[in-house]
Amino acid sequence: MHPAILGLITIVIGVGGCIGYFWFSNVILDRVFFPPSGPNAGRNINRANAIRPWLFMGPAILALGLYLAYPVVATFLLSFQTRVPGGGSEFVGLDNYVQMIGEAKFREAIFNNMLWLIIVPAASTAFGLLAAQLTDRISWGSFAKSLIFMPMAISFVGASVIWKLIYDARPAGSDQIGVLNAIWVAFGGEPQQWLTISPWNSLLLMVVLIWIQTGFAMVILSAALRGIPEETVEAAIVDGASPWQIFFRIKVPQIMPTIVVVWTTITLVVLKVFDIVLAMTNGQWETQVLANYMYDKLFRAFDWGVGSAAAMTIMLLVSPILVWNVINARKEMR
Repeated sequence: MHPAILGLITIVIGVGGCIGYFWFSNVILDRVFFPPSGPNAGRNINRANAIRPWLFMGPAILALGLYLAYPVVATFLLSFQTRVPGGGSEFVGLDNYVQMIGEAKFREAIFNNMLWLIIVPAASTAFGLLAAQLTDRISWGSFAKSLIFMPMAISFVGASVIWKLIYDARPAGSDQIGVLNAIWVAFGGEPQQWLTISPWNSLLLMVVLIWIQTGFAMVILSAALRGIPEETVEAAIVDGASPWQIFFRIKVPQIMPTIVVVWTTITLVVLKVFDIVLAMTNGQWETQVLANYMYDKLFRAFDWGVGSAAAMTIMLLVSPILVWNVINARKEMR
């Protein structure tokens, strides 16, 4: 069957199934269990209204439990087990974690993830804030924002392929199709295999994610800048403040909560970065990161114990930031 037709059928069945579920469940609830008539009509209506939200949340809770909660629990249990010859597994306690910590590739992944955490959120947020400020001051700002945001529409693998071509190297004397080497050769240098040169290759991989996330940061921060009361800016101008002072002492402090949210959101993306490293270097040449290390252990070495331990490490690093974001979001809603 043609993929387009298959996709259309899936959408029709999915949407139709959801509509049918909600309609049928409400009919059963109102007409079979709690009919809004008779001597207990008022009590039945209240009971039906108390149950009705669970009918709507039920499928979502089931899906989250099946595809999120269960895998987390199963992975946690697997991280304390190892496979035995002939099939099956046995409990080994913390041996998988000890083995993981003792591996040089894991320590390399931790170090690289720390570099990604320091550089990518800071650079993406800074460039996004700069783009938001500058595009709001020019007549063709909307067009500029569209161009900057466009990488967000590209998958990480697609972006990796684009940048891998930019970093591509051909032998000396040949025409360079990689933009970076073309510029380098034009200034008298020799073609370089940039993705094999450590530690610069890790920085070149980070550029890809910064390029993607800058558009996200720009959109959010642009909305925050537009929400700043004009009175405060006008008062600063009357008081003789320079554009730099207005930006750093008036605007930035007022949008600091939004900056922090953008920063932490990008941090979550960085902690789980996988596609870019896999597509561009596959963790070679000292570019390994935690997610790629986990993938290697689980699906290449079939070491489920150490791979699950790596997955739990990633979750342990992500969870505090996620919880902190949720708490702050709830505070702002009050």
